[in-house]
Amino acid sequence: MTEAAAPSEPVIDVTDLTKSFGDRVVVDKLSLKVRKGSIHGFLGPNGSGKTTTIRMLCGLLTPDGGSGTCLGYDILTQSEAIRRRVGYMTQKFSLYQDLSIRENLEFVARVYNLDDPKRKARDAIERLGLSGRENQLAGNLSGGWKQRLALGACILPEPDLLLLDEPTAGVDPKARREFWSEIHALAAEGLSVLVSTHYMDEAERCHEIAYMAYGKLLVRGTVDEVIASTGLHTWTVSGPGVHRLQSELEAIGGIDMVAPFGTSLHVCGRDEAALLAAIAPFRARSDLQWAPSEPTLEDTFIELMNRSEDNFQ
Repeated sequence: MTEAAAPSEPVIDVTDLTKSFGDRVVVDKLSLKVRKGSIHGFLGPNGSGKTTTIRMLCGLLTPDGGSGTCLGYDILTQSEAIRRRVGYMTQKFSLYQDLSIRENLEFVARVYNLDDPKRKARDAIERLGLSGRENQLAGNLSGGWKQRLALGACILPEPDLLLLDEPTAGVDPKARREFWSEIHALAAEGLSVLVSTHYMDEAERCHEIAYMAYGKLLVRGTVDEVIASTGLHTWTVSGPGVHRLQSELEAIGGIDMVAPFGTSLHVCGRDEAALLAAIAPFRARSDLQWAPSEPTLEDTFIELMNRSEDNFQ
């Protein structure tokens, strides 16, 4: 814990953060707070500006506008101090493929000038369940084991904040679950986490989430608060050949979104009365079973994306 960030202060507190590349605004006046010890999910489609935001927060990119602090340090003038206290895990595995797990971790410990690099590496290997694999080359590891190694390298210097950029992309469900168990254990010890993800089940594991689309932060809060913010009303319909109904339902006024879920469809609308009127003829059909349901986080994700304007256009 740095002296610059008191326990009561947010570990991230930025206002109107802006970044452009050429004439394209990639991050547009983004404001965000992340509480100490929390796991904050960062959601949004590809190209929405999540990675650019993370790089500005950890001092790798300088914002064009806005202000704020990360771990109590000014993001505009104290980026070097921020980088010393942040663990940043990129989308692409960035350790040495031709070094073993142990050699990679010992190397990281020496880069950070940590006392007793060999002991630090052994402790990380034991904590992350890598014992027995320590002499295996990093390049020969599966995606899940590479992920554990990358996380071990991030937490080796005992940072106050972890920034994880889609860390579980391409990793199997079992490895993802184990990874998230470790993230929650670290948060329980006081480590703060900002993680970007496309997986809805991962977003639901976060204490709070923020949804970003095409450079703009649209909504933030708990999962329940974010779902409620869209004002969606949802019905689930099932029956023989129900998926053939999708295009027909999508063309009717009052229905804002139709999404297949297994053997059923989620039919959503923002105006409850208009939605009920739109589905009334279909509810009268004996071959279809209709039931009111709650919108899911995935429904919310798609609805927010549909409302957003692509800044490539």
